[in-house]
Amino acid sequence: MIFKAEIVFVKIILPLILGIILGYYFQNEQLLRVSIIVISILVVIAALINTFYKNIKAWRYKKTIASFYYLMFFFIGIAITLFHTDFISGNYFAKKQYQQLKVWVSSEPQQTNDILRFEVDVTDGYLNQRQEVTSGNLLVALKLDSLSPIKLNYGDELIVSAEYLPVEPPYNPAEFDFKAWLASKNIYHQTFIRQEQLVKTGENEGNPIVKYALDVRRQQVAIYRKLIKDDEAFAVASTLILGYRADLSKETLAAYSKTGTIHALSVSGMHVGIIYIMLNWLLSFLDRKRFGRICKVTLICSLIWYYSLLTGFSPSVLRSAVMLTAFILAKQLKRSSNNYNILAFTAFCLLIYNPFLVWDVGFQLSFLAVFGLIYFQPKIYKWFYFEHQWVDKLWSTVALSLAAQLATLPLSIYYFHQFPVYFIISNLFILIPITVLMYVGIAILLLRAHFLAPAFEWLIVFNNKGLKWISELPYAGITEIWLNKWQLLLFCIFMIFLTLGLVHRKKQYLLIGLFTLLIVQITFSYQKFKSFKQQEIVFFSLRKNYAAAFVNGTESILITDLTAEDRNFEFFIKPALDQKKVKNIHFLDWDDEFHSRNFIKKDHQIIYKNKHFLLMDEKFNAKKLSQNPSFDFIWMHNNSKQQLSQLKEEVKFSNLIIDASNKDYLIAKFEKHADSLKVVVNVLKKQVSLTLNLK
Repeated sequence: MIFKAEIVFVKIILPLILGIILGYYFQNEQLLRVSIIVISILVVIAALINTFYKNIKAWRYKKTIASFYYLMFFFIGIAITLFHTDFISGNYFAKKQYQQLKVWVSSEPQQTNDILRFEVDVTDGYLNQRQEVTSGNLLVALKLDSLSPIKLNYGDELIVSAEYLPVEPPYNPAEFDFKAWLASKNIYHQTFIRQEQLVKTGENEGNPIVKYALDVRRQQVAIYRKLIKDDEAFAVASTLILGYRADLSKETLAAYSKTGTIHALSVSGMHVGIIYIMLNWLLSFLDRKRFGRICKVTLICSLIWYYSLLTGFSPSVLRSAVMLTAFILAKQLKRSSNNYNILAFTAFCLLIYNPFLVWDVGFQLSFLAVFGLIYFQPKIYKWFYFEHQWVDKLWSTVALSLAAQLATLPLSIYYFHQFPVYFIISNLFILIPITVLMYVGIAILLLRAHFLAPAFEWLIVFNNKGLKWISELPYAGITEIWLNKWQLLLFCIFMIFLTLGLVHRKKQYLLIGLFTLLIVQITFSYQKFKSFKQQEIVFFSLRKNYAAAFVNGTESILITDLTAEDRNFEFFIKPALDQKKVKNIHFLDWDDEFHSRNFIKKDHQIIYKNKHFLLMDEKFNAKKLSQNPSFDFIWMHNNSKQQLSQLKEEVKFSNLIIDASNKDYLIAKFEKHADSLKVVVNVLKKQVSLTLNLK
C-alpha cells in the first residue's frame, strides 16, 4: 500500500489545493490541454503500477510512487480549476458583441431600495437575429420600475440587453477587491440595466431541487415575518435558522463581529451539529436493533442534507453535512475513522465539486475551526482537571472556543482587521441561547408551534442586547489591525512553531516561533512609527462623489460631500484611513473655509505643506486670484465651464485633477484639452486614486 487508508485524503489534499491555486492564477486553454495530457499519461502509469505491483516489487519504491501520485493530484487540481473557469471556454458570451442574452436566474435575488441584484447563467446570445449557444455567469443589477416592479425568482428565464462590462478592480487604497471576490465565484462581467431592458420568458430553468428548497425557505421566512414583530429579531431569526440574508442593522452586525460571535449569524457547522445532537437523542430508541440503527442513520443523514439544502448549501454547511455523513457511516459500518482524514475527505469532495471554494473565506475559516477543534481542543482541555461535572463541562466549552479561535486567528485578523478580546465570555453567553433558539425556531416551523413565537422573539432580543453590552465594554476589541500578506505568512509560521514547541516540548521550535513573532512585532512598530510621520494627500476615486484626505500623522482633513455614516465613505474611504492608522478625521465640504497650522482652505484655494491647489467649479471667479498665480494642481469639480486653454493663459499649472462630480462628456473634454496643453491629467472616476507623498 502506497498510502495508509486512514489518512489517504490527508496526503492528497495539499497537492490538489496547490494545483487549484496554480490553475486559478494561470488560466488559459493551453495549460488545460497540457494538464489533460499529463493526467492521461499518469493514469495509465498508475494502472500499470497497480496491475504489476507484485511483479515489479513496487513496495521498494514507496516514496517515489507516492510522489508520482502527489503529482497526479496536483495536475487534477489544475484541470478541474480550468474546467470550471468559464471565460477560457470558446463560447464564453463576452467573446462576441451580442445584442441580447438569454439567461436564467442562478441565485436568489436580493433587493436594496429599488435595485434588484442577482446572478445569472448565460445560455444563448443573439447577434443579427441569429441565436448562438453561449456560456458564463453574469452579475445583474436591475433598476426596478417604481410603479410596477417585476418579481424574479431562482430559475426564471430572461432575455436581457447585452450591456455588460468587465468587473472593475479596486481603485482606492485598502478598498475591498470586488473583482477578485466575484472571480472566485467564476463571475467576470456585470451589467446595470433598467426594467424595460429585460423580458421574462419562463420559470422552469435551473436545478429543480434548489428551486424547491428556495421556495420552501421563502415560505418559512414568511412564517417568521408574520409571527415576529421586531424587525431586528426577524432578521436574526431568518439568518440564524434558515440562512436567509435578511437586512441586519449595522449595530447588531458590529456587536456580533466585535464579540467574535459572527459565526452564529451564518448557518454553519455549529448549527448542523446542534441539529445532529437533537436528532441523535430523539431517535435513540432505534439503537436497539440493527435494522433500527440503519433507519436511524438514513433518517439523520437525510434530514441533515435536507436542512443543508434549505439553507442554500453554504460552504460551512456543506462541510458539516459531508463530514457528519462520513462520520456517521463510518461509525455505523464499524470502520476505524481518522478525524483528520474525514476533514480532508470533506474538503476533497467539495473542491472536486467546486475548486473555487478555495478562495471562499467561510470555507477557509470553517475548515480551520474544525481542525482546531480536532487538534487543539483535547490538548487545551488537559491543561486543567475539574472534579465537578458542570465546571468540567464549562471548561470543555472554553477549550472549544479557545481551540477554534487559535486555529482561525491569523486569517480572522487578516480578513476582518480586529481581534475580539472577550470572545470566550461572548461565546459562553450565546451558547445556551443559540441552542434554544435553534430548537425553538425549528419547532415553530416544523411543528407549527406558533405559541412559542413571543418567547422566541424575546430570547433573540435578549441575546442581541447582551452581545451589544459586551461589545461596549472597555477594550472589547482590538480593531484596525491590518496585516499584509508577508505579515500573515510570518504570523502563521509563529503559530505553527509555537504549537510544535508546546506540544513536543522542544525549545528550538519555541525559539523559532518567538523570533518570528519578534519580526512581526518589529514590522508593526515600523508601520506605526511611519504613521506618526506620514504626510500625504489622497484623492479618492469615486463614482459620483468627491473626497480628498490631507493626512498629517494620525490626523486627517477630509474634503468630501460624504458623511461618516454614508455607505460610500465606509466602503471606499474609511479602509484607507484605517490602514494609515488615522484616528481623527475633520470633515469639510467643498464650500467650507478652514485654517489650521498646516492647512489653509480659502477662496477656492488650498495650501497644504508645500502644495497649492486651485478649486474650480461653476462658481469660480478668477478675479479673486492674485497676479500671475501658480498652482501645483487644478481641481475640476461639478461641471466647471472654465476653458482650460484660457485658464492656462491666466494661471500657471502642470497637473489637473478631475473628480467624479463632473459629467462623463465633460471629463472627456477636459482630458482632450489637457493633453493638447501638455498637462498631466488625473481622473478620479473609474481610474486609480491619486496619492501624493509630501515627505
